[in-house]
Amino acid sequence: MNTEPLVRLQRSDGIALISLNRPARHNALVPELLAALLRALAHPHSQDARAVILRAEGRSFSTGGDLVGFRDHLDSIGAYAHGLVGQLNAAILAIYTHPAPVICAVQGQVTGGSLGLLLAADHVIMHRAATITPWYSVVGFSPDGGWTALLPGIIGRRQAMNWLADNSSHDADTCLALGLVHQVVGDDCDAAALRWAQRVAEKDAGSVALARRLLNADCNTVRQRLESEREYFVSQIQTQAALDGIDLFLRRREHV
Repeated sequence: MNTEPLVRLQRSDGIALISLNRPARHNALVPELLAALLRALAHPHSQDARAVILRAEGRSFSTGGDLVGFRDHLDSIGAYAHGLVGQLNAAILAIYTHPAPVICAVQGQVTGGSLGLLLAADHVIMHRAATITPWYSVVGFSPDGGWTALLPGIIGRRQAMNWLADNSSHDADTCLALGLVHQVVGDDCDAAALRWAQRVAEKDAGSVALARRLLNADCNTVRQRLESEREYFVSQIQTQAALDGIDLFLRRREHV
């Protein structure tokens, strides 16, 4: 049995480091991982930090909701989806309203609802070889993770709609041009994130915290939009199209 924690929390020199730690499954989201992430974000080591770095172990940052989890809960898939997306929304809001600036260091793949962790962050650093892909129109899901609640406010409604419809994989340079990420690096995302966090940590903490509160004054609106995403997601995932999409997607992956 794997006894490794699904999320690691470390702190050094006023900077908290939160690491997703499910690399064998590309840090795909399951209730246990999201619960551990919420605990890390709420921990005093994180809450009292001058800056927070959110990163991931392995080849991918995170590949969205683990479809194996959905398949394993087919008899209660609506309730499972309601809980999972609710936890994801809580994590997004915990990042969005965190007392300290949150920096995301992104490598490999980002798919589905895991994009929400980037959307809620203050600064996103992406490896040049990383990609972001929706996958909703392929599997038959409704978007979650802020694809409709947060993304249009960053890249525009039409860009978001075309991305979801095309299911294209956006590379790091495209994401930079759209304003979705702030920095593209060709080597060590973690080192770049630490450098940015150290610069922020040197600033006046009260001034930075006040700026975050003022910028995030729309939190209730974001919460309502995320909840709307959850309602549509739960409704859609119980359709035959979505159930067939889960089965087909997993069978394809098993033969790769």
